Amino acid sequence: MMSRHAGQAVRLADYQPTLYAIETVDLDFLLSPHATLVTARLAIVPRDGTDAGAPLVLDGDGLTLVSVSLDGRPLAAEAFTATPDGLTVATPPARPFTLEIVTEIDPEANLALSGLYRSRGTYCTQCEAEGFRRITYFLDRPDVLSIYTTRIEAPVAEAPILLANGNQIVSGTSADGTRHFAVWHDPYPKPSYLFAMVAGDLALVRDDFVTASGREVDLRIYVEHGNEDRATYAMDALKRSMRWDEEAFGREYDLDIFMIVAVSDFNMGAMENKGLNIFNDKYVLAAPETATDQDYTGIEGVIAHEYFHNWTGNRITCRDWFQLCLKEGLTVFRDQEFSSDQRSRPVKRISDVRTLRAQQFTEDAGPLAHPVRPEIYHEINNFYTATVYEKGAELIRALKTLIGADAFARGMDLYFDRHDGDAATIEDFLACFAEASGSDLAPFLMWYRQAGTPRVTARGTYDAEARRFTLDLAQTCPPTPGQPTKLPVPIPVRFGLVGPNGADLDVTAVSGATVKDDVIHLTEASQTVVFEGVAARPVPSLLRAFSAPVVLDIDLPLEDRLFLLGHDSDPFNRWEAAQAIATVALKAAAAAIAAGGTSPETDRSFVSALGTVAADETLDHAFRALVLQLPSETDIAREIGSDVDPTAIAAARRNMRRAIAEALADTFAGLYDRLSTAEPFRPDAAGAGRRAFRNTLLDYLSLVPAGAGRMERHYDTADNMTDRLAALTALVFTGAAGAEAALADFYDRFKDHPLAIDKWFVVQATAPSDDTLDTVRRLTGHPAFAFTNPNRVRSLVGAFSMANPAQFNRPDGAGYAFLASTAIDLDPRNPQLAARLLGAFRSWRTMEPGRRAKAEVELRRIAAVRPLSPDVTDIVGRCLA
Repeated sequence: MMSRHAGQAVRLADYQPTLYAIETVDLDFLLSPHATLVTARLAIVPRDGTDAGAPLVLDGDGLTLVSVSLDGRPLAAEAFTATPDGLTVATPPARPFTLEIVTEIDPEANLALSGLYRSRGTYCTQCEAEGFRRITYFLDRPDVLSIYTTRIEAPVAEAPILLANGNQIVSGTSADGTRHFAVWHDPYPKPSYLFAMVAGDLALVRDDFVTASGREVDLRIYVEHGNEDRATYAMDALKRSMRWDEEAFGREYDLDIFMIVAVSDFNMGAMENKGLNIFNDKYVLAAPETATDQDYTGIEGVIAHEYFHNWTGNRITCRDWFQLCLKEGLTVFRDQEFSSDQRSRPVKRISDVRTLRAQQFTEDAGPLAHPVRPEIYHEINNFYTATVYEKGAELIRALKTLIGADAFARGMDLYFDRHDGDAATIEDFLACFAEASGSDLAPFLMWYRQAGTPRVTARGTYDAEARRFTLDLAQTCPPTPGQPTKLPVPIPVRFGLVGPNGADLDVTAVSGATVKDDVIHLTEASQTVVFEGVAARPVPSLLRAFSAPVVLDIDLPLEDRLFLLGHDSDPFNRWEAAQAIATVALKAAAAAIAAGGTSPETDRSFVSALGTVAADETLDHAFRALVLQLPSETDIAREIGSDVDPTAIAAARRNMRRAIAEALADTFAGLYDRLSTAEPFRPDAAGAGRRAFRNTLLDYLSLVPAGAGRMERHYDTADNMTDRLAALTALVFTGAAGAEAALADFYDRFKDHPLAIDKWFVVQATAPSDDTLDTVRRLTGHPAFAFTNPNRVRSLVGAFSMANPAQFNRPDGAGYAFLASTAIDLDPRNPQLAARLLGAFRSWRTMEPGRRAKAEVELRRIAAVRPLSPDVTDIVGRCLA
């Protein structure tokens, strides 16, 4: 049945349904900060084929049992066995029965923020993946679907708001007015991980939404008092999400009420509990003076993501945790499509691919690599990864590209119709698209079974006399832990052949791999496509819009890449051409510096091309900003792959940025000054793009004398957080004379706004200075810092470890030692947070030998700690394997 003790291996091959179903769950919470009583009445039915008297084994985690009874009678001591981590009824009846369990829990002491805990006086829950077992004994797994009714009782003064899943059906207050209760009923069967309960003193932002069928839905966002005006954008994003899902996927909301609660202490970004989403307040609260454009887009995307889960995750859930990508990858794809329709599709696509490469490609290349659907796990909390989410979304996109938009839409409709109310698998999902498209999708399943990033090699040959262009394609995938050899996967390669005038040539493939419209279907280890009637030598533009999550290796000369940068009709590949040119140069420069030499001169034709794009007023501001941004230090390290010297990479990138800034200073200054005309702040795509471009120009200008005065003026005149933070970052990163004064001013302005102070910590943690680690250590003692708040820890320790590679990977190993000590201290309180921070070690084996040895010492130091949580044990064990 896949039940286990914490840390034990769970294997997909061992899956079996439970012996018992739980048809209804009646929960009664008598809330108290340190002694909450939970009464759970479970209507249990033996499944067909269950042997009479087979033991009922329920999961627990640190529970205190008060009592247990069966059909209203207390169970005799010899009839059950209870420990904090499990409850077994030895010989239950071979018929339906009711089991009543009373447990006592301490929400105030629950610093792990899993199960029921108390955050700043508010009771809230987080039950995904296995938090419900910290509330009561249960079959705590996603394939046990039950109807829930929840009663909550608390003092009115302590918790005037009482919320749970579904619709409220009754409420009441004691005769003396000091206590009250509310009962909520969710009519849709759901797994325990979707259970939610909130109680506290919260402010309410309210609106309504009329569905396509004419039903009125009560929309509520609950926030801490004083934050009501900062939830306006989240409400607007929610309403737009609801309408979009009706129009794009035909999905209508199904309850009378939809609620969001924003809390400050939360391990995740948000949680899609049925009808009662609980959010990290980072993804709800926004005002121009405290939130950046990135915050606004993040709110829009996460609000949409959690709402879209109502169908892809809640109405249809996953059979087991190995199928996590079924709900997460699919829902990420849906929220990406939503954001693309709300803003600029090309800019959104580039942004998503940058995230994929920085996080998932890096994950795929290290010891934490795993398939999108893993075959084994020790701690499920550690599989909420970029591979499951971002690569999972890319597989949905690739599937749509392979079978076409119409067949994809039919497949989604079939999936919703066939599996509503089910706990489904990836095989169930793909079967719908195979039926809708008439395609054999069995080979596509290999994408879900294999870890690693496939590499596609492309070589083109033009025969002018025969007017023929031949394209040879091959795919390989590097070995990953447990998978030394890989099979070919179906790869959609969207393409165009760009002629001398910059337009795509109208050509037809006459032999080789299957080509449908503008997509080559690469299905074998190697294939050739021959195009006839090609009037002039083309420049191949491959993997347009990043049609598959692969690395493309195409041997194009600099002139061809510059040509694509200037002319390709596909915006993604115009951006990609600039990235490819810079990557080649930066790898060479980093190698030269690591060997004791100096960076070669940055190619002038590339610099000139960047200037041309920057000055092209026909292009979107946000797109121009992206083209000007060089590959990150993480990108270059990933491309180098082994014996990485992060210090050399940082120096190479710094030198190239300075060379571009010096060569284009006049152009950039003119563009920056023309963009300085004050306009009212709007968090839309146009306004955000304009700010992104202007702040990118400021970033370059900060490296040359022309930027000195501009940085201070930019900071002083900013009327929004995007501009103010950009100026603060430029001042701090360049070590400008005004940096300390700006940091002090920023803190003084925003000391009462925790999310803004998180940004203050991030700027200092990511500064490219040899003193940064000392600064980070000092800031852990700052009055505004608290290890009990995950956002604060991520903004300082996480930002330093994950977003400052040169300083984290210091040659002396001090960065590794700092993170190891921090994780060891955090682990007893919040193991999920500690384990996620340790993801910074995912690339330690790619470092040069000196750094590699120091990282291993720290990983082994962590591994030797006793006791160590399953979460951290799993991450460290896989890193060292």
